[in-house]
Amino acid sequence: MSEILTPEPASASEMLHDDEQVLDPLADVEEGAAKNRAKVGTARPSSLLYTYGPGAIMDLPGFSVMPAGLDDWEPIWKRREHIPTILEPRLLNVVRLHLGPQVDTLRRYPWQPKKGAMSKEGSDLGVPARVFPQWLRCTGCDFLGPLPRFSYTNTHPFRPDLAQFSHKSCPGRGGQKTGSTSRKRESPAVPAQHLLTCTNGHLDEFPYKLWVHRGGTCPKAENPDLKMRDANVGKSVGSTITCASCGATRGMAEAQGAIGREKIPQKCRGRHPHLNAFDAACDAQPALIMMGASNLWFSSTQRIIVMPRTDAEEKEALADKLRAELGVDQVQKFGEQIPVIRALATARDIDLTGVTDDDIAEAVADVLAPADSEEVRHEKLAKWDPVELLVPEWRYLQKPSLFPQQQNSSGLMVTEMQRGTRLHSRISRVVAVNQMKRVNAVLGFTRLDEMDRVNDLVSRLVKLTRNGKPAWVPATEDRGEGIFLQLDLDAVHAWEQEIRDSPLWEAHTLAHHNNFERRFSETAKVVDPGTRLPSPRYWLLHTFAHILIREMAMSCGYGAASLTERIYGWTETPEREAAAGLLICTAASDSEGTLGGLVALSEPTRLQGLVVSALRRTARCSSDPVCAMRTPRDPEDFLHGAACHCCTFASETSCEKANRFLDRRFVLNLPTAAGDTVPGFFGSVDAL
Repeated sequence: MSEILTPEPASASEMLHDDEQVLDPLADVEEGAAKNRAKVGTARPSSLLYTYGPGAIMDLPGFSVMPAGLDDWEPIWKRREHIPTILEPRLLNVVRLHLGPQVDTLRRYPWQPKKGAMSKEGSDLGVPARVFPQWLRCTGCDFLGPLPRFSYTNTHPFRPDLAQFSHKSCPGRGGQKTGSTSRKRESPAVPAQHLLTCTNGHLDEFPYKLWVHRGGTCPKAENPDLKMRDANVGKSVGSTITCASCGATRGMAEAQGAIGREKIPQKCRGRHPHLNAFDAACDAQPALIMMGASNLWFSSTQRIIVMPRTDAEEKEALADKLRAELGVDQVQKFGEQIPVIRALATARDIDLTGVTDDDIAEAVADVLAPADSEEVRHEKLAKWDPVELLVPEWRYLQKPSLFPQQQNSSGLMVTEMQRGTRLHSRISRVVAVNQMKRVNAVLGFTRLDEMDRVNDLVSRLVKLTRNGKPAWVPATEDRGEGIFLQLDLDAVHAWEQEIRDSPLWEAHTLAHHNNFERRFSETAKVVDPGTRLPSPRYWLLHTFAHILIREMAMSCGYGAASLTERIYGWTETPEREAAAGLLICTAASDSEGTLGGLVALSEPTRLQGLVVSALRRTARCSSDPVCAMRTPRDPEDFLHGAACHCCTFASETSCEKANRFLDRRFVLNLPTAAGDTVPGFFGSVDAL
């Protein structure tokens, strides 16, 4: 669990206007600049990767914070002479392709395990965060004001959940009185929920003073006090803002929708709260968004399953080690003196056992080789396909003879399993993944709309550092287990050709086109929607994976939210062979692995019964016939067919496509709204 750190707010200028402020919460506490503690909460590495990364809003019991950009992580990391890194050249190359050749390493989150419950190991590490939103509302008197108008308390060493902002001179609603004297009290404050964002990923406070005065200033006070009152039942939707000085009132409901967007500021200020900085210019129009909205932050990540490295990859890994541990300057200075490089590497705990001088010379040449120009990198990025990360994994799983030889070299251990006699004939292979290691890296994030592919429009990917060129990115290393199922490739090809000519596929194609054009982002202007529609075999594998996850969760000992899918489904191209397989796995980043309950289901008798049960269960849904016959019709743009929460949808932690591209009719023979039957890949449920 990584600690979330935030300093005590010092002043309005420091918290709201200084766009070059260096954030070091632990230094603030150690230097005695604050009486309050830095720790305000904890988060799992997986949460920081997919839910609460830099730029996201993390809702704490008393207030909310935003994890800071990577520039502010440096003071935390400098507390360690040696910074732990994750070495995986295949993933690092993808990160460099997207963010630039200056990215040297993949770093873990700043965390250190403790020997005991009361130990202090790692207490000087944590993820720095800023308080955001920085406009708060008093729960006692509805006073609405900026952060410095409230008092901050975080003094309990073991209860960071008690940290909160409060309004010390709260008079209460209506001026509660005891006798003839107004009673002052201290009331907790909560974040004001309204924010402004744009498609370029900027996020800003809502301009409440301008809003309530309709773009002007208060005629009676330079800095008037405001109040935010929630609407009563039966009145208008949303909160109401009132100026205590002039009495001006305006409801927040006016700012909602397309009409409301014309009433809020038309020019974005280009603010990045996680960087405490502003971009020079932004041509996007801001939109109102609520603090807890699901489209406020979408992580852009890439992940791989670690495979045994080839000789070329081993040499590349050595170059990455030298680049990360010694630095380019030292390698350049002593590059021609191989014994010196060897001595420096050994001093940095780089294992050079079996590494020849020629290998070191090649690694040095790799470190010193000039990087591709920006034009060349962008050309490669435009041609890059995320499937390229999956191809090596698919090819490795096609060679069972390699399994026993490679089980200890990469953390991957797999076993070819026998097929059960009653297992459906269209499942051609079963592989038990006894042990696996998965590495995940953060590239950035987007707002308002998630990008299908991170290279669709690079400008929409919000930067993680102020200069937009990080030297490293956060990453996690998960260990776990899984089951790989491969479908009959010839049967999948024949079925796919039949499906492509069906009215159902035409309906899904049109819905995808409509959905692509109606997004907030500019992706549709530069990308052909047809190139982003997964093939029918992906829909089949994706749906099959979901029904297996739901069924396996009842037998393996892990919750459905702990199981994830990895789909290998693409048609043949000149660059790669066709694939049709799926991996159901579970992994944890804060332990040495999992308990074996999932891989135990690969035993032939158990698996064949589980598959039959899953297919029979998916033939019926409590929402049928509405669910079974759901087909998008123009102008509808939903990206699923016969699928819903009752039968097929999985949790957001399990699905790689956010419950899109699912249809039970691709798995089994089920009727459509037109009355005909789509040929399901596994046929009729009666034949199982």
